[in-house]
This record gives sequence, structure tokens and C-alpha cells, in this order.
Amino acid sequence: MNFLDGSLFPENQDKLVITVAPYGPEWFPSDYPEDIPVTMEEQIQKAVDCYAAGAAVLHLHVRELDGKGSKRLSMFNELIAGVRKAVPDMVIQVGGSISFAPPEDGAAAKWLHDDTRHMLAELDPKPDQVTVTVNTTQMNVIEQMDVRDYTGTSMGSDTYEAYREMIVPSGPGFIEEHVKRLSAAGIQSAFQFYNINSYESVERLIRRGVYKGPLVCNWVAIGGGMDQPHIYSLANFLRAIPDGTMLTVESTMLNTLPVNLMGMAMGLHVRCGIEDNIWTQDRSRKMTSVEQVEQLVRIAKEIGRPVANGQEAREILKIGVFYDTVEETLAANGFAPNPKGGQQGFLRK
Repeated sequence: MNFLDGSLFPENQDKLVITVAPYGPEWFPSDYPEDIPVTMEEQIQKAVDCYAAGAAVLHLHVRELDGKGSKRLSMFNELIAGVRKAVPDMVIQVGGSISFAPPEDGAAAKWLHDDTRHMLAELDPKPDQVTVTVNTTQMNVIEQMDVRDYTGTSMGSDTYEAYREMIVPSGPGFIEEHVKRLSAAGIQSAFQFYNINSYESVERLIRRGVYKGPLVCNWVAIGGGMDQPHIYSLANFLRAIPDGTMLTVESTMLNTLPVNLMGMAMGLHVRCGIEDNIWTQDRSRKMTSVEQVEQLVRIAKEIGRPVANGQEAREILKIGVFYDTVEETLAANGFAPNPKGGQQGFLRK
């Protein structure tokens, strides 16, 4: 991305798109009963409350009545239908892991099999987006946390080792097939970039014509095999991606707000919610997803950057937009065109 004179002026930036992740699949309901919805009605209401607070995008996971993360796609269909009816303008983004939470005490935290994850393209009603992880990597969500973040919670005892050892499986075959299925269903791929390498893999997919759509993505700065949550890592990433990218920044625990502030100042977009953080910055108390959205709305107002509503977010994200050719996709996203000659065959082999 290029930052020219005036790039920090709000009038030269898109309206701020706030993504909220209020379902917190890594937590047990007992960790935060005041803000972890369990019944279907509560889960739908959580989306309504977050939208009313200013979040235009809902990062969606589902819980069963026993409080465990649901791995049944029928439950996803039910929640999507309920949210669509209650807040029709909200952008629904389904978490591509479905649920990485351990199914029982002492079990491993792991992502589901590729065939199951491919079935997200068959959800009905269909979501606007499904998150797509890029390249198999370690996802040690504990590494950038302070011991005070999880002491007294299930993550500090029952699931500590499970989350410290978690791996995201996302090989080339899975990514290509998943993107093709989502695109065929009219669902946008919301890429989860852990570093420049994962971004470069998607650039190659675009240059080969596997993905022909807007480059909509998250920079996931949580350490533990993914990028570090600081300005040098972010700046390095921004220098790599093209100007047409719609980038949301994402971090964890007390890094979440500072990373969001950097993103807000630079015209990027932000994510919050109890899947990312449960504390105020002084750890004096837990902070609800709605409170986190309201905090970002207040800060956006102070810096003069308007917050996008659901319809505006759809336009910024280019929901439903796909392109016909590789050349059109490259141009729309701000990439340099494919080279002519010898490299052409390599890119498209």
C-alpha cells in the first residue's frame, strides 16, 4: 500500500468497518457467563446488540446448548438465518475453522477435516464471507498472552496445552479447492494472512486465475507462528500488499486495542470482541463485545473517521463482486499485470 500526502486525513479514507467476534469459541461459558451467549436466541441477540453498537461485520461461530462449540453445520444454518432476519444489513462472516474448541476436557484443540470445512460453501442461507486460512502454520494463541490474561479461566487450566500446541492445517490443495467452492457459491473469501508469506500465496492464486475477486483480508498479529503485534510487522506487511486491498487488523488480548488504533489512523479496518480480548487495558475487569465496539466507535469519532453501517460495509468490502479474467482481477486490486513471455506459463501451469 502507498501512503501519500494526506493519507492520514479521514476524508481520504474509507469509512471504518468494524468486525466483531462475540462468540469466543476458545472460552467456556463459565469463563465469562455475562457475555458468552449459549442459547440460539442469545446468540442471535448478541449479533443484534453488536450491530446496534456499530459493528457492521459479524464473525460467526456457534455454540450448542451445553456451551461447547458446535461442529454441526445445521446449527450454523440456524444462526445465520436468525441473524439475517434480525439484522439483514449486517455482513455475516463465518469462521472457517467451524470450531477449533476441544470437544471434551483434555482433548486437543484442532481444526476440522478439509472435507467438513469445504461444506461451508453449502451453508443455507449462505453467508457473505467465509474466512480462509492460508498455509499450514502453528497457531499458539497463548504465546503473546500474559499469564494474567488466562489465570482463573479454562484456558489457564483445562485447555492451556491444547491451545499452545494448536496447528492450522491449510495446504495448497485445500486452499485452491476451498476458494473455488466458495466463489462458485457466491461467497467471498476473507483471507486470514499470518505474514507476508501467506499473502504471497494468495497473490499467486490470483495471478494463476484460481481466485478472481476483491482482496479482502485480515492481518492476524497474535504471535505463536503468526505475525508480531507491533508497528514494524504491520508496516512491512503494508508495503507488500496492493492499494486495492481491504485490510482488517486483528490481534489478541491487550494488544488488540493498540493494533486497532494503528489501523484506524492509517485508514485500515478493525476487529474486536471476546474471541480476541476479554479485558480492559488495565485488566481491572472483563469487557463485553458490545463495550469493545462502543469503545472503537468513540475513538473513531474523536479522530473524525465515520463508522460504516452494514450497507456501506458491503460496498467497501465489495460483497458479491467477482471478476471475469485474471487481468481484470489484478487491475481491480491494484496489482501489477502478469508479465508477458516466459513467466506467463510458469504462473498459469
